Amino acid sequence: MPAPPFFPVQDSLTPYSSSSLQKRSKQRTRRNPFDQNMWEAQSDWYSPTRLNMSPNTQYEFPGDRFIPNRSLMDLDQAQSLLTDRTVPNRNLNFNETYRKILQDQLTLDSEGNPFKMLVFRGSPKSNRKPIRCVDEMRRSDEFDSKVRPIQLRSLPKGESRILDAPNMRNDFYMNIMDWGKNNVLAVALGLDLYLWNSDTANVRNLFHVNENDHPTSLAWSQDAKYLAVGYQGSKIQLWDAEASKLVRSLKGHHRRVATIAWNGNTLTSGSRDRSIINHDVRARNNVTCHLRAHSQEVCGLKWSETGNLLASGGNENLLYIWESSKMNSSKYLYRFKDHCAAVKALAWCPYQSSVLASGGGTEDGCIKLWNTQKGTCINTIDTNSQVCGLEWNMHHKEILSGHGYSPREHIKNQLCLWRYPSMEKVGYLNRHTSRVLQLSQTGLFGFGISLDPLVPTI
Repeated sequence: MPAPPFFPVQDSLTPYSSSSLQKRSKQRTRRNPFDQNMWEAQSDWYSPTRLNMSPNTQYEFPGDRFIPNRSLMDLDQAQSLLTDRTVPNRNLNFNETYRKILQDQLTLDSEGNPFKMLVFRGSPKSNRKPIRCVDEMRRSDEFDSKVRPIQLRSLPKGESRILDAPNMRNDFYMNIMDWGKNNVLAVALGLDLYLWNSDTANVRNLFHVNENDHPTSLAWSQDAKYLAVGYQGSKIQLWDAEASKLVRSLKGHHRRVATIAWNGNTLTSGSRDRSIINHDVRARNNVTCHLRAHSQEVCGLKWSETGNLLASGGNENLLYIWESSKMNSSKYLYRFKDHCAAVKALAWCPYQSSVLASGGGTEDGCIKLWNTQKGTCINTIDTNSQVCGLEWNMHHKEILSGHGYSPREHIKNQLCLWRYPSMEKVGYLNRHTSRVLQLSQTGLFGFGISLDPLVPTI
């Protein structure tokens, strides 16, 4: 097979001078059609000094400027350049006056001061303290933090808005309020379900049901496209709230559905029949997992932010942690027995995915923080009041708790804000006159519902 026209046939390590190459090219009897476009090795093309003074030479291949090739070298000229000790000719235009001006331009700045290249300089008008003062500033800050008392973040003195919400059922175990990412608040009031748009302040009635089967739980999907509603008679419905249209009904429970929670396309429900069911809302046969661990009504469900852990609380005072990948085996990850009353209030920390907060009922009144990686209790706060709801603050390391019954008259029905992780109380609001049964939040707002005549407060 003949060699390509632009690559040498001879060994690349065999030295040839330019004259020998020209002789070899003349001896060829058949010329390649590409010979008429011979590459001319110019001095500025190959860059090496060895070709700087040589006349234009024709070669049959261009070579490579980065990979040495001896067939392109004129070794005689290279030897001459290396041993030449003559002083090179200088441009006569570069006289001493020009050199003096050039030297001044390179060594003096615009103000005539000596100029040094590659010297670090800060901004000429910077107000920052020098680097050597950093340690002093740090020690000063530490001293100030010890001397000055820590100022707690102030709470609003009152609500920013009050909405009329009549006919709300006085039931600790139901979860009948949720605020979606579409900034629409869904609230079940008696036989009706209402939607309140906080952007436009419009209120809309999504549906009305008969007296024998009222809503007992509801939850927006994570993308706020669908609203899931659980009923007293054990059924679950999916509603397209934008179109006010019923999408489908889900079955599997035998008694009321007190709590529901979304995890992507999976809807998890807990019922008074003591079971937990995972529903795939896309499948015809919606039940994908059926758990029976609780011995009484399941009143609290919460999926972690990552979607790999589920927390479930029951009326028998137990708290279970489930792994999503092992739920079909009905084996729980942890079972916590520390609460002394029903565990309804559950909330996963948004900035520490392994931290779970849980709240106990009237006989317990404690907020507990759990490390779900180690299965240990991090902290316990006795609030001396029924814990009805928990919500982590999205913008500060704080957690809000809603309370109900209490043996102490002055602390019942409060909203309390706690600093995390110390769990020091930032403050409290006592604007409610009845139990704060529901808590929800979105964006910059928190929302609590009590049994007041005018009940929802932001």
